[in-house]
Amino acid sequence: MSSVLYDAQGPRAKRRNILLTAVSLVAAVALLWWVYKTLDDKGQLDWAKWEMFFTSDEPWSTYIWPGLQNTLKAAALSMVIALPLGAVLGIARLSDHAWVRMPVAVVVEFFRSIPVLVLMIFGLALFAEYTNVSSDDRPLYAVVTGLVLYNASVLAEIVRAGILALPKGQAEGAMAIGLSKGQSMRLILLPQAVTTMLPAIVSQLVVILKDTALGGAVLTFPELLASANTMSGYYGANVIASFTVVAVIYIALNFALTSFASWLERRLRRAKKSTGAVLKADDAGIAGTDATGTGGAS
Repeated sequence: MSSVLYDAQGPRAKRRNILLTAVSLVAAVALLWWVYKTLDDKGQLDWAKWEMFFTSDEPWSTYIWPGLQNTLKAAALSMVIALPLGAVLGIARLSDHAWVRMPVAVVVEFFRSIPVLVLMIFGLALFAEYTNVSSDDRPLYAVVTGLVLYNASVLAEIVRAGILALPKGQAEGAMAIGLSKGQSMRLILLPQAVTTMLPAIVSQLVVILKDTALGGAVLTFPELLASANTMSGYYGANVIASFTVVAVIYIALNFALTSFASWLERRLRRAKKSTGAVLKADDAGIAGTDATGTGGAS
């Protein structure tokens, strides 16, 4: 059976796809075996290199947990500041007033075009030159500043696109019942756009969490990845094991974040669905015929 978007495969196409699938699976298995064999020959899979993560608290309490705390602190601060700032900038870009819309557009496009690492480096220099922030706190401030400036600009475009994606009838209906543009934005447009924007927003939050590692690589911010690097050097020739553990932690954090977002999206969608029940006039708060004096018996 064929459709507008898909043509049913013929016998030759089916055989070809089955063959390509089998070849791909064999190639994937061969690649995994080669990786395993190479690591095993180099002694990277020896129990001695992994034992400390399962039998000792020292790697966790000295390196991994402090680094994870700094990563979560920087990511949480960046998210808390960038989300509302991005929403404000995105709504401002839709303003009817050019004196609001144009400067905000310049700010958003400027910070969206600069690599986040450059923003972090500039932030570190600014805090060192013009503030009294201690040298121990400057890396955290610089990381949060860079992440906020860049990701707030990206989130502003997500918010703007999500609102513009709504049918025009939503805004026109709000105006027809006498709502101002601010009221229609707050009560009609934003609540509907949130569900549409949520996957993109979560993706950007994952980017924020991962980009904290840039501060450890350049600004000596003691986040999770930098702590793993220090840990691998301290225990000696343990790089693969250390970074594998850190990678698993990053995967778990991002999976938890995306799972929560998926649950929230399903909940929001269910909340918008009608029950389909037919309301009576009394249930809807509509006055009866006796009160209006119409439609009743004379």
